Formats: sequence, C-alpha cells, structure tokens
Amino acid sequence: MNYQVTVLGAGLAGCEAALWLAGKGVQVDLYEQKPVHFSPAHKSAGFAELICSNSLKAERLDSASGLLKEEMRRMGSQLLTAAETARVAAGGALAVDRDAFSAEVTRMVESCENITVHREQVEHIDETAPILVATGPLTDGALADEIGALTGDERLHFYDAVAPIVTAESLDYNKVFAASRYDRGEADYLNCPFNKEEYEKFHAALASAERAPLHDFDTGAEQSAQPDPDAHGKKADTVTVYEGCMPIEIMAARGADTMRFGPLRPVGLVNPNTGHRPWANVQLRAENKERTLYNIVGFQTNLKWGEQKRVFSMIPGLENAEFVRYGVMHRNTFLDAPRVLSAQLCLKEHPNVFFAGQITGFEGYMESAACGLLAARSLYARLEGKELPAPPVDTMCGALVQYLTTENKHFQPMGANMGILPPLPEESRPRDKRLRYMAQAQRAVASFQHWLDETSL
Repeated sequence: MNYQVTVLGAGLAGCEAALWLAGKGVQVDLYEQKPVHFSPAHKSAGFAELICSNSLKAERLDSASGLLKEEMRRMGSQLLTAAETARVAAGGALAVDRDAFSAEVTRMVESCENITVHREQVEHIDETAPILVATGPLTDGALADEIGALTGDERLHFYDAVAPIVTAESLDYNKVFAASRYDRGEADYLNCPFNKEEYEKFHAALASAERAPLHDFDTGAEQSAQPDPDAHGKKADTVTVYEGCMPIEIMAARGADTMRFGPLRPVGLVNPNTGHRPWANVQLRAENKERTLYNIVGFQTNLKWGEQKRVFSMIPGLENAEFVRYGVMHRNTFLDAPRVLSAQLCLKEHPNVFFAGQITGFEGYMESAACGLLAARSLYARLEGKELPAPPVDTMCGALVQYLTTENKHFQPMGANMGILPPLPEESRPRDKRLRYMAQAQRAVASFQHWLDETSL
C-alpha cells in the first residue's frame, strides 16, 4: 500500500516522526516554515534546532532521560544516531555540537527518498487524511487559530507559568501534614508550616534571589496581581501569565506579609505538632493520581534553577526535596491534552489529526523526539487499520502518555522523571535511590520491549 502523510514542523518531533514513517515506506510531505518565517527562538534554517548543547541530557539508564533514550533506541530513533555523529565530551551526558547536530538531521531528512520537504508556512489543517502536527511550543498565527478552532479556544494555552514539582518520597513527613482548610472535605493538600522566624528567613532569601532573564518573546510575564479573566487562552501576541499568576518572588518583593495573605495564608489550618495555626503555610497539591509528585501551590517563578533549589529547600519539610521540575515562566503553546488528546496522540474529536512534540505537553527535547516516534507509530497503525495501545505505564513513554491523557484540571507540561513511574513493590524496593532507579529502569526496559514485540508494526 502506497501511503501518503503530511507532517507539519521540522523540529525534533517532526523529523523523528517523518524519518520513522519514511522508513516504513510512507510518502511524507514535511512542511517547515523556516526560512520563510522564523519563530523568536530559532535562528538558523536547519532542522531540529537546539538552544543548548547539553539539551539532550543524561545517558545513564538509572536516570529518567537515560531510560527515555533507551526506549527511543528500541523504537528505532534516528535522531539519537544523528546525536552520536555530533557528540562532544560531557561526562555522562549526551551533549552535541548544536550546529553539527542540526546539519546532520537536516541531511538525513532532505536525502530521504520518501520525504518531500516544503519550505513554506501552513495555515490550514486538512483532516480528510491523517496529518501529524509537530509545530512546537511557539506555534502562533493562523495555524494556532486553526488548532484552537479544532480543539476549542479554551483548550489551547499560550502561556506557561509553572510552579516547581517535587517527589512525594523526598518530603519530611515529620514536618509536612495532610489537611484541608477548616477540615472541609478530603485532605487533598499537604501542608508545610512556617513559624515566624523560619518565614522571615525564607522571605528575605526569596526577595533577594536571582531571577532568570526573560526572552524578548516572553515579555508580559510579570503582570498585575489581579488575575486576568481572559488569560486562559490568550493569544501569544497579547500574552499574559497563564491564569494571571504573579511570580512568587515578585510577591515577596512587595512586602513581608504579601505572601502570608496570598498563597501562603495559614487560615483554617492547625499544625498537629504545635496545636496552633502556622505563621505561614505552603501547600502542596498532588500532580498525578498516584500522588508520587507534588506541585508547590502558588509558586510560579522566574528564579534561576539553582536559586529555586536553594530557596525552596528552606520550606519546612522540603529541606531534602527532590525537584523533578523547576518553575518556569515563558511563552508556550500547548494543548489541554487530558481533554482533547487520546492515548494514540490524536484529537478525540478529530481522529485524523495527530500531535507530537512539546505542543502536546511532552516537555523537553528528548521527550519531544520520543513523542514524535510514538505519534508516528500510532499514525502508521491507523493507516494499517489498527489501533496501537499506549506503552505500559511502567515505562517512561507510557508514564508520560498516561500523564498527558489523565484528567487534570491543573494540567501543565511534564518532562521525563522517575517520579511518574509506578513505585516498585514494597518488599523488593531498594532503599538506595540509585539502586531503586536502576530497578525501575530495568523493569521499564523489559516491559517496553514486550510492548514492542506484542504491537509489531
């Protein structure tokens, strides 16, 4: 059968998907807007452009990114092959010469006889046949409007203001307690209580912490204290912070009591260790249904990552917290994936329209490429009249797909991390974290290979 497929975007997800599909004999029309039009983050006309030479992260199997790479290799990743040709020394990380990597991926795509490259902007999605949209986190203009029309405007977000996420197992439960305000309903939050002295030290450190510079295209990140009723779904050219959230460091700079009457208000809570209301209180909200990850509520931030680790570890109970994601504030177009995407990475209401990459909520370069492989496999299965099940949830790819497609009214993009994998059985769980991660990774690799064998394409 001579299949024909359209892929929009030549970032990591689009190139990985196009190369995989072409390898199956599919005729791929790959559309890339560069050099006709550049997004604010891109400077060259090459494909798979990276911002940082170390963007592809660690290779150790007992790390989240290393496990993800192993799963990608088993799916036939060609971008990992390109990365090897552009590799530079960086210890245990897969670092590359960015220009050499982009040039190699561009060469691989343009020289593939089953891929036809079109250097032009696309403003319309034709869903009469399967199409894969991998246009990245800065998708804007007419194409963003088209995606918004397909999903419903409120289901496409144009700003990413994210609080840090920590692992549940790294919290100090001698200090952290579960409770809802005034004991109303279920104790859905964990609470980190400050006394007056602890709070004053924390406030001083936060107010003076070093902030990361905003890119020109992120202008508008520091908005007013009042939520913008139109912020949810605001177009990128009039960007405001998602949900109108003020950076916590800006709030701290406005005075010692500002946070205590905002996200750190202690009303309706009693610290069981003292029997009194805390002077201030930070709440943690479960980030996934397994409650292995917790979001620091109200801590949207633009601090440098090292500063986040230093300052937020001053929160009672978070002294030894493992951060699986730091807070970021930047322009980011992404789907409300739990509402609109199926486990096959196509729209529930428009099943010919597949998505891949960071626009789905897969956060990170390697994650984006892995998503391209997953979406390409699902699309090919559709062409063959099949439906490909998602990878098992004890694999990194499967855990990310599950996160994307599980109901979450606070949905934000997520990158690979060991915290989203289901825990090992208590009786066989190593106490040492490195050994525990290796055991999880080995389980994941075996499970992933079984999935590949069972769903052979």
